[in-house]
Amino acid sequence: MPELPEVEIVRRGLQRHVAGRTIDTVQLLHPRAVRRHLPGPDDFAAAVRGQTVTGARRRGKYLWLPLGDDDAVLAHLGMSGQLLIGDQARPLSAHVRARFTFRDAGPDLRFTDQRTFGHLAIALGGAVLPPAIAHIAPDPLEPGFDLTALTARIRARRTGIKRALLDQSLVSGIGNIYADEALWRARLHWARPSETLTRGEVARLFAAVQQVFTDALEAGGTSFDSLYVNVNGQSGYFDRSLAVYGRAGQPCRRCGTLVRRDPFMNRSSYSCPQCQPRPRRARW
Repeated sequence: MPELPEVEIVRRGLQRHVAGRTIDTVQLLHPRAVRRHLPGPDDFAAAVRGQTVTGARRRGKYLWLPLGDDDAVLAHLGMSGQLLIGDQARPLSAHVRARFTFRDAGPDLRFTDQRTFGHLAIALGGAVLPPAIAHIAPDPLEPGFDLTALTARIRARRTGIKRALLDQSLVSGIGNIYADEALWRARLHWARPSETLTRGEVARLFAAVQQVFTDALEAGGTSFDSLYVNVNGQSGYFDRSLAVYGRAGQPCRRCGTLVRRDPFMNRSSYSCPQCQPRPRRARW
């Protein structure tokens, strides 16, 4: 699933190519694309037709396009969703779920989703922050990110630190890839009990989270396959800089010890046994 850097790359592309344009037509080519919009596809199309997109915003892994000062189109990319800008005359792929054209007759916007786990919805009154995602915590790159408050909440939990990083009600935008990379940079094992972390260790960890996000954004995000692309269809190349994620059995980039892979929440965790020693009392 795309994580914060990949979604932010898409947001920046939408801001550049869609903001300020007025929607002319909407084609909904698969009902699952708007399954979260309970009034249905026809209502969705009617609600956005003629509206001007005033920007592109993000919280964690969610994107939204404000329509004037009130409502917004809320989007989640799911496992394979893409928002792609291009020539209106280009062929319509079999995986396009929704297509937006604009009154300036310029490039269109297509929501493409091979696995149909992503979705679009109208967020009434959601131009600043859609109500449906108001419960999601600020992410580490937002101005409203409060490290002091987050530190207290993490240290009050009785869970593993990686599980806490993935809890979107605590902090949003961090997924499996960047959790492993930040923990490696902070020299913390993913199963370290969160209540045992000092304030200094939490600060070090989130400095690592912010830095790995920044590095990934500079590289265009992490693209393991053709599904993770920006609005122009270009892939990122941060996967070349990954220190531990997906590198089981390969040398740690810091000490040379072979990277270890462990099962974790139906996924995997990658760590260096030397740089990130397993705690005596682990929490999964």
